[in-house]
Amino acid sequence: MDINERIRAILAEHPIVLFMKGTPEFPMCGFSSRAAQALTEAGAEFHAVNVLAEPQVRAALPHFANWPTFPQLFIQGELIGGCDIIEDLKSAGELTRMASDVAGIAH
Repeated sequence: MDINERIRAILAEHPIVLFMKGTPEFPMCGFSSRAAQALTEAGAEFHAVNVLAEPQVRAALPHFANWPTFPQLFIQGELIGGCDIIEDLKSAGELTRMASDVAGIAH
């Protein structure tokens, strides 16, 4: 399986995916920390991929998603954006709605 197929498989397997530096418990950059915190506060159940532990994903994802930086949030396989967008969605109440919509689909 090539790396783009692997990324697609991760996105197909998990409704909400955060590609980040580190893990939600031990983030390795401030933007990743803030993004994971916003998702947690919004009640989102999400799968985190530590791009520092997966250099092939880290190298390929910016081209795959056409988004140059990390973190990157995907919901239902669609790129939502990075830290600022995640925080803006949370502030507007949209992140909670999006997470609950996904949870409703999953159940």
